[in-house]
Amino acid sequence: MKLKCIITDDEPMARKGLQGYVEKLDFLELVGVCEDAIQLNNILKTQSVDLLLLDIEMPYMSGIELLSSLVNLPKVIITSAYEQYAIKGYDLEVVDYLLKPISFERFLKAVNKVYDLIYSQQATSQASDYFFVKANQKLEKIFFKDILYIEGVENYVSIHTQAGKIITHSTLRLILENLPVNLFIQTHKSFIVNVEKVSTVEGNMLGIEKFKIPVSRTYKEKTMETILRNKLFNEN
Repeated sequence: MKLKCIITDDEPMARKGLQGYVEKLDFLELVGVCEDAIQLNNILKTQSVDLLLLDIEMPYMSGIELLSSLVNLPKVIITSAYEQYAIKGYDLEVVDYLLKPISFERFLKAVNKVYDLIYSQQATSQASDYFFVKANQKLEKIFFKDILYIEGVENYVSIHTQAGKIITHSTLRLILENLPVNLFIQTHKSFIVNVEKVSTVEGNMLGIEKFKIPVSRTYKEKTMETILRNKLFNEN
């Protein structure tokens, strides 16, 4: 498995150093090198990426500002000369935070962590049609096919199934990482839906059985593309 990655840094020497590190590792494939966050944003519109190596302090837009504006983020490793952004970075669920100057040993540890995380998630998704969540002081087994939609409220997530509702202490993003990407899509900062369960689309609302699920402007284009693609696939 190769991870597609993009380097983004406004310092030429920093870009060159990271590029040299990436080229040493067979499991990394460099698909882009950007001088600022705006260039990176443009690439992410058309390019599927597994990993971002992202600086923070850059002209026009900081790395943190870009991460805050994106949805369905790839894995992110921050590369910065400033340690004061570390807490904010981890609030955005970056995988690692590397302080410049970055040694190859430290770089390798960070990208190995990303590789292991992605491999584990893919293996889990491919190996089973269910996952476990902790609820009511026990582990609950939930089959993907039974999920209607998922709602996140602060640090709690409600998983609505055909049998009822299961509440677990987690975040929507952590739950999404354990779901099959071909079956589930985030439609709103607080909602994930099972694409196969969507029966109606009316304006910015999706109908799933008796429930109405909102689609926000940020997620609308990708949501509609996914639903239509799923509908056409199932009709053929």
